[in-house]
Amino acid sequence: MAMDFSSIPIIDISPLLAKSDDPKMADDPAVLDVVTQLDKACTQAGFFYVKGHGIPDTLLKGVRDITRRFFELPYEEKAKIKMTPATGFRGYEKIGENITQGVPDMHEAIDCYREVTKGMYGDLGKVMEGYNHWPQNPPKFRVLMEEYISLCKDLAKKIMRGIALALGGSPYEFEGDRAGDPFWVMRIIGYPGLSSVNDIGCGAHTDYGLLTLLNQDDGINALQVKNLSGEWISAPPVPGTFVCNIGDMLKIYSNGLYESTLHRVINNSSKYRVSVVYFYETNFDTVVEPLDTYKTRTKGDKKFERAVYGEHLVKKVLTNFVEE
Repeated sequence: MAMDFSSIPIIDISPLLAKSDDPKMADDPAVLDVVTQLDKACTQAGFFYVKGHGIPDTLLKGVRDITRRFFELPYEEKAKIKMTPATGFRGYEKIGENITQGVPDMHEAIDCYREVTKGMYGDLGKVMEGYNHWPQNPPKFRVLMEEYISLCKDLAKKIMRGIALALGGSPYEFEGDRAGDPFWVMRIIGYPGLSSVNDIGCGAHTDYGLLTLLNQDDGINALQVKNLSGEWISAPPVPGTFVCNIGDMLKIYSNGLYESTLHRVINNSSKYRVSVVYFYETNFDTVVEPLDTYKTRTKGDKKFERAVYGEHLVKKVLTNFVEE
């Protein structure tokens, strides 16, 4: 459970990545040090920064820059990839169309999901059937984003191996039937500068899946994380890092040891803020329930019932947008 943390820890995960494909990675002292830090961060805050992640700074900045160029286009151009239920909720939504707890959020975005072909997940996946709608302008937008998604997927998988060890399991607990064929979500978001109408860029919420990788603009402090006392703790940009946080499915797997912590975005800057958020999820149709390791960490008290990730996602998606 999230505690009264006052800052978000920074973890150098390079030792974990160096051994992430070694079946004996748990025997390496440097890996175990990273695992200990991950466990502490996930237990106390549910949030942490990672450095030493191996994704070039040029790519982190490149996806933010091309995102900014897209959002600078006229609405008529952006609306060519407008998000609708018919697109499987993929595409562009203008400012105020995304809602959190019934309140419009002051951001615009492109929503992307792993593509779902017809009948891929039966009735469970019907709402999410569709392919991503990438803009033609700026050029190479799709190429850059798909490269980025591939790297984020690999990085998240390796971080999850460390988290699996932290929970007392094998490095591969979150592969196979759990997340060996992971679903993913990416939100490409633009937050206007301070407005007198509504300064909530994104209302308080938790994320849905396993692990989130946030690539946020340098120099603009907007992300806030809620601690146990109800205080909003700032998560300012740290150049070259990702902000990571755990989601609802990992909270269930950990039997509540790890918290999917409430967070929000308030852009009090006069500058337009870009963030590119990659969500690494379980298999779409997997049944999620506490791992056996909960018996040793929570005295055998099973706190959470099973959930199906796809059902959880669809329920959220169907209540996230203003109906026209």
